[in-house]
Amino acid sequence: MKQSTTSAHDTAAVRDAAPDGAQRQPAPGELADRLEVYRTELTGYCYRMLGSAFEAEDAVQETMVRAWRSHDRFEGRASLRSWLYRIATNVCLDLLKGSRRRARPMDLASPSSVDTPIGTGLPETTWIGPVPDERVLARAGDPADTAVARESVRLAFVSALQRLAPRQRAVLILREVLSWSASEVAELLGSSVASVNSALQRARATLAASADAAPAEPLDEAQQALLNRYVDAFERFDMAALTAVLHEDSTLSMPPYELWLRGRADVIAWMRGPGCGCEGSRLVPLSANGMPAFGQYRADGKPWAIQVVEIAGGRITALNSFLDTERLFPLFGLPMRYEG
Repeated sequence: MKQSTTSAHDTAAVRDAAPDGAQRQPAPGELADRLEVYRTELTGYCYRMLGSAFEAEDAVQETMVRAWRSHDRFEGRASLRSWLYRIATNVCLDLLKGSRRRARPMDLASPSSVDTPIGTGLPETTWIGPVPDERVLARAGDPADTAVARESVRLAFVSALQRLAPRQRAVLILREVLSWSASEVAELLGSSVASVNSALQRARATLAASADAAPAEPLDEAQQALLNRYVDAFERFDMAALTAVLHEDSTLSMPPYELWLRGRADVIAWMRGPGCGCEGSRLVPLSANGMPAFGQYRADGKPWAIQVVEIAGGRITALNSFLDTERLFPLFGLPMRYEG
C-alpha cells in the first residue's frame, strides 16, 4: 500500500529563499493559502490516526493554528509539507495519550440475535465513525495513489489501525500509505531508522493477523448494478429482493449501539421485526470511507442513519448504519429533512 509523497508545493521554501539564503516570510493571506493546500491530505492522515472525522478536523485545525503561530521559526530546512505532518503527528499523539481505542461493534462483542435488546447507546468516543470521501481524498491525482488512499480509509482498515500503538500507527501510515522513507519518518518522530523499521515490522505483523485488513474490491459496473438493486429493494422494503443482494454472512451494525448481527437470515429477520420502522425509507447516495454510502431518511422525512455499504463476491457483505444524525448529516452536507 503506497501513495506518492510528491507535491508541487514542497518546493515553496526553495522558491522563497532570499539571495542571501534568508527565508522570505510570506504575507498572511499567502501563508493561509499555502497551508490550506494540505488540509485534505492532513485530514485523511489524522482520520487514520484517530478514527473520527470530527477529531481529525479538530486536529488539522490545531495543526494549522500551530503552523501559523510558529511559521516565523520555520527556516525551510524541510519542506512545508513535512513540517505540517510533524505538527499533525504531535497533535494526534497528544490526543491519543490515555484514550481508549475506537472500534466497531464487531470488535467489542460476539454477534447478537434478533431477540437481543438493543440496549443503551455507548459514547461517541467508543466508535470509529464514517467520513465523507471529499474530506479525506484528493479530487484528482494519480489513479494508483487514489486507489491506495481510498483503501486506507475503509472502516475495516481504520479499525485495524486502531489496534496499533499510536507511534506504530503513525509509522505504518507514513511508511506504507504515504511512502515516506524510514529516514524521513525517523526525523519526524525524533527517532532512529532502526526504531522505525522495528515499529513497522511489529505493525505489519499486527495487521497481517487481522482479516479485516484485506483489500476491498474496486467498484465496477456489476457492483454499481448491485447497489441499484439494493436501493430498490430497501426503498420498496422488499425482503425477498433484499435477501437476493445480501451475502450469506452479511453483517448489520448500528453505532452507537453495541448490538450487531451476522448472517443474512438474522439481518432480514431484524428488518421484519425491530427494524420495521425503516419501511418507506429513502436513500440518498453518498461516498464515505472510500465506499458507497447513503443518507437514510425514514418515511416521515426525518434522518435516520448514514449507511456505509461493503461489497465482496458480488454481494453486500456489511451494512454499517451510523445513527448520530445530528452530527453526521451536516458533516455529509445533508438536510435534516428529506426534500425528495
